[in-house]
Amino acid sequence: MTKLLIYILLLIGTAGFAQPDTLRLRVRDAHSRQPIPGATLSYPSGQLLADEHGRISIPWVENGRYAISAAGYQSIQLQLKKDAPEREQDVWLHPATAILQDVVVSGTLKPMRRLESPIPVESYSTAFLKQTPTPSLFEAMTMVNGLQSQITCNVCNTGDIRINGMDGPYTMVLIDGMPIVSSLSTVYGLSGIPNSIIKRIEVVKGPASTLYGSEAVGGIINIITKDPLSSSRFAADINASSLGEYQLDLSAKLKAGNATGLLGVNGFFFNTPHDVNGDNFTDVTLQNRLSVFNKWDWDRRNHLPASVAIRLLTERRWGGELQWNRSFKGGDSVYGETIDTKRAELIGNYGLHKNLLLEYSYNYHWQDSYYGTTWYKGQQH
Repeated sequence: MTKLLIYILLLIGTAGFAQPDTLRLRVRDAHSRQPIPGATLSYPSGQLLADEHGRISIPWVENGRYAISAAGYQSIQLQLKKDAPEREQDVWLHPATAILQDVVVSGTLKPMRRLESPIPVESYSTAFLKQTPTPSLFEAMTMVNGLQSQITCNVCNTGDIRINGMDGPYTMVLIDGMPIVSSLSTVYGLSGIPNSIIKRIEVVKGPASTLYGSEAVGGIINIITKDPLSSSRFAADINASSLGEYQLDLSAKLKAGNATGLLGVNGFFFNTPHDVNGDNFTDVTLQNRLSVFNKWDWDRRNHLPASVAIRLLTERRWGGELQWNRSFKGGDSVYGETIDTKRAELIGNYGLHKNLLLEYSYNYHWQDSYYGTTWYKGQQH
């Protein structure tokens, strides 16, 4: 009887000190699906490190939250239970946002880390646009070192962007990597684009940008728009000045089936003539501009890209004697210069093969412009 009692006590003691089954975690990159060696599992009483295969063994599991972190990745919290039925789990870590933000496409025509790009690319985020509030990107880009706006007509306020002193026709303007083909692309390409739909602006200076052709000898300005999925549901920005300038900037996210859209509207209105020196001539060009941008991305089953975007722009601008109005357009009694523009742009891309990285990109633009100068009795003023 005594031996039996001792045996029962030993059996109970052994069961009380038996270790629970070990929980094994496999930490992997959420994008490449590769293991992350050296990942850290933190719990109240200490830390555990992953081996070269990204595996972490937890011999003593207590109910609670465990933190997993790794250099260059976003930390996550796990809720673990000691009686969990699964003794092996996969943990997926996403790369940190700061690392993803330095990816550029302007230097090599494909996404690449900025530090790894063979061509120097300057990237400007939306914070840059907020620090320099201007009526259009045309004026905002003049704040970039090496870029200078050149006004070719003081009356109608047309001009171009020069990079490192090269003439405006040698500066190429792109939207999502697609060129805007026009002799005034640096004017109409940088005007009327809502700031709320811009993700970043990439600038390449010098002849290294000739990857895009002879029109980019001076450099390129690539406007990268936001991904509709990551954009805010609605955004609005309204500005007004004491001169009578009014600017409207709106954006909204749309959803239709497996497609997500981004709609942006930009308007600039300035109809108050100013004549400070009293010479009966406009000091600042008057203009009305309305631009609509609509971009759609499709979620395909094979995860290949598919997007299409359209931009419509209509603008009227004029300058000259204060008594000029549209009834004098084309006449010879009151001097003035006017430009009427209607422009449509279509850009998009469609992925053909995932493994071969084949992608079809297309763009189309249509423009109807009128430039008129009122003459004085047969002679230009």
